[in-house]
Amino acid sequence: SEAADLLGLAHYMEGLRLITVFELVAPTSDENVTVTDTEFNNVPVRLYLPRRAPGGLRRAMVYFHGGGWCLGDAGMQPYDHMSRRISNELDAVVVSVNYRLAPPHRFPVQFEDVYSVTKFFLQSKVLSQYGVDPARVCVAGDSAGGNLAAAVAQQLLEDPEVKTKLKAQTLLYPALQALDLNLPSYRDNDDKPLLPRSLMVRFWSEYFTSDPALREAMASNRHVPAESGHLFQFVNWSRWLPAEMRKAHAYGGPAAGDAGLAQKYPGFLDPRASPLLADDARLRLLPPTYILTCEHDVLRDDGVMYAGRLRAAGVPVTHHHAKDAFHGAMIFILRPLDLAVGHRLFNAYMDWLKENL
Repeated sequence: SEAADLLGLAHYMEGLRLITVFELVAPTSDENVTVTDTEFNNVPVRLYLPRRAPGGLRRAMVYFHGGGWCLGDAGMQPYDHMSRRISNELDAVVVSVNYRLAPPHRFPVQFEDVYSVTKFFLQSKVLSQYGVDPARVCVAGDSAGGNLAAAVAQQLLEDPEVKTKLKAQTLLYPALQALDLNLPSYRDNDDKPLLPRSLMVRFWSEYFTSDPALREAMASNRHVPAESGHLFQFVNWSRWLPAEMRKAHAYGGPAAGDAGLAQKYPGFLDPRASPLLADDARLRLLPPTYILTCEHDVLRDDGVMYAGRLRAAGVPVTHHHAKDAFHGAMIFILRPLDLAVGHRLFNAYMDWLKENL
């Protein structure tokens, strides 16, 4: 991807997107679940409907896949497998959303797509059409999808057109802020596999623009202008991280950046892109929350800080921190990449959903 990008043959993300292509599976129904590709509000979704006769109204999950807002697809084999299991084992309707991706589409397009699907699905007539209990619907996502799920849950609170309240939000190793990209987890896991710091910085910058100026500023953690410095109170890891995660790291706060970048690309200061920027008055209205974080993950501290802030705001939070896991571990539950840690995390997640959704 880097070579093709440097030679001008293909955008960096187009090269990485080949990973997605090799993982795609067709929407194939089985004895337990009917699977179809369709559209909700003109946005492509993969829909999973249990085939057994309903014993009553069903649960439902609206799911957003990961991939740094640039990669991924609801039809990738791991996502398809997890959605099937959730649909079958929880007797749940699962709507897995194929939102548009960067670089062709920048923030807030990804957010607008997933929000549009969620708002459409939460209509009484749509829930009724699929036999869904309006009191048992959650939003969920992993990585960038966890970011989108958190942002959707916040936005729904302020939408007078939406009458259905979410039962829960589940955020799997989510990316939740683009202000401080030098948290202890970014430093400790700078070069760890799957999601090194350089790739996460690239994902964040591509979400807003391909302008290398923003990418370089984010890489040096000098992209937030002085006049936005008050926002750092919401991502002050010295307050929200436990001692074992702070370790010997000293908090100094990022250096001020060029105001021009924030004026050209204001998205990284928007709570729809950085849900950790929401104030406490907004957070306290959120539904019960499940957050998974992994020790060996640059995004670890985002999830830990959000769990702490939600608890402080009075939201019931289940925070599962996996000390032996890495970013994306839950998708490794299929051969040939079949890992015990992936099964353990997925089973714990399923147990929580059975109890709380």
